Amino acid sequence: MRIYLKNARIAKGLTQQQMADELDIGLRYYKSLESGERLGSIDIWDRLEDITGIHQRVLREILENHPDQEDSQ
Repeated sequence: MRIYLKNARIAKGLTQQQMADELDIGLRYYKSLESGERLGSIDIWDRLEDITGIHQRVLREILENHPDQEDSQ
């Protein structure tokens, strides 16, 4: 899971649907980015960096078995 991406979204007060809308992508596609199932385009990561104010290298990091990892939004 990309816990830093999830935490950045939550810190901005956005739902997964709102983030998908900001990126002009589908909810399912956004969820697959956040879960780490999809890589995503450079353009999407550039836009995520702009939205969150966090470097995309941090946002793209996938953490396995992270203690704060949850399955729900």
